[in-house]
Amino acid sequence: MHRFARLKIMLSALFLCMAPVALAPLVTAAEPPVQPTSSDTHVDINSADAEEIAAVLDGVGLTRAREIVMFREMNGMFMSVDDLEEVNGIGPATIERNRQKILINTE
Repeated sequence: MHRFARLKIMLSALFLCMAPVALAPLVTAAEPPVQPTSSDTHVDINSADAEEIAAVLDGVGLTRAREIVMFREMNGMFMSVDDLEEVNGIGPATIERNRQKILINTE
């Protein structure tokens, strides 16, 4: 019985030492949301940077907008709005929600 009591004390001490680390909230460098201005109602996905895309498109944050820019840089210009479905995380619902806001300039 003495051995189990010692083990119990050691485990309790270990828990007390680790509890602040285990229970601390995760702190990440959260990016502030990009707020569109009233003139930002359309975006050319072939020339806009990630911040512009995130500010205009509903349901597209800065991380996903960066994916769009990276895809464009690796694969060339988008030829249609529907080409956005090739970007990881962009689906038909996001495209339909934003179709009127997306411009395609291939020049």
